Amino acid sequence: MIVNTKAIVFSSLKYGDSNLIVRCFTESSGLKSYLLRNVLKSKKGKLKPSYFQVLTLIEIEAFHKDKGTLESIREVKIASPYKSLHTQVVKSMLAIFIAEILTNSITEEAEDKQLFNYIEQSLIWLDSNTEIANFHILFLLKLSMYLGFYPDTNFVDKSNFNLLEGTFQDFNTEKYCESGQIVTYLKQFFGIDFDAISQIKLTKNQRSDLLNLLLNYYQLHLHGFKKPKSLEVLNQIFQ
Repeated sequence: MIVNTKAIVFSSLKYGDSNLIVRCFTESSGLKSYLLRNVLKSKKGKLKPSYFQVLTLIEIEAFHKDKGTLESIREVKIASPYKSLHTQVVKSMLAIFIAEILTNSITEEAEDKQLFNYIEQSLIWLDSNTEIANFHILFLLKLSMYLGFYPDTNFVDKSNFNLLEGTFQDFNTEKYCESGQIVTYLKQFFGIDFDAISQIKLTKNQRSDLLNLLLNYYQLHLHGFKKPKSLEVLNQIFQ
């Protein structure tokens, strides 16, 4: 079946001397993997390796067999050209981190336009803005809504956050509860959009601790979720 759809590149892996295996999150069909033959060898082909940098927003004409095997792409073009995401060091590191998060979180070959639109608009915002130190914190928190385990904020005034239940409560009852300042930091991110993240002032250590809390939360709610390999480097880049 021929499919025309927007897609977000999650990863690309060299296969053999001249091929790429590219994993994309498509607007029409969810997660798909494609085998691009001779893309690294041909200089005149329609498919250029630069189109498949991590988190690139593309439009593709693809052939989907929908049998769980590698699919093929016939044509590709850039949907929304980036100005800085792949050229600024900090944003490039964020892109690698986010791509790892998405690869670990999204596994379904099923249409999810709301999730696709959220990721797409978040990346466009990241590319267009400079005050981005807290971007990945809010991105993870909002992403959990689309993945089905956004924290219950009905009792957000309570002082303890139960990671296992995703709720706020009065008492620290078990090993999966967090309390103290880190919960206060987390609460600042509820109910805001990306334009407001620059107003939240965190030190590097505070941001790192909050990020680790969210990653632990993901591990409890997503089977097989692993902390990104890029985490250590990411924690070093924001002052």
